[in-house]
Amino acid sequence: MNDYLMTFLVGGIICTIGQILIDKTKLTPARILVLFVTLGVILGALGIYDVVVEYGNAGATVPLPGFGYALSKAVMEEVDKEGLIGAFTGGIKGTAGGISAAILFGYIMALIFNSKSKK
Repeated sequence: MNDYLMTFLVGGIICTIGQILIDKTKLTPARILVLFVTLGVILGALGIYDVVVEYGNAGATVPLPGFGYALSKAVMEEVDKEGLIGAFTGGIKGTAGGISAAILFGYIMALIFNSKSKK
């Protein structure tokens, strides 16, 4: 039960920060997205996000900072294995599964539902 609560709290805090940024700043959603991913990379590279993931589980890995964290971890592991070339290939290898799933599920939803443009 504690795992579910921590997942909910960590994910909720991340989403709350995003909502506050939308409401209280002039940042566009695209800039907030980039900010969250970049923070995930930086905190992941410094080892700080590891603690957040340890306590928050999916609440920390599913939101956008989790994507940046996955990028940083994959790049660091690949650099340890392959050297400098790992800086270019690590992010692709580490996040390929998630990106592929997003494309596949997006395509399935496009087949099932009728999309409409905003007017």
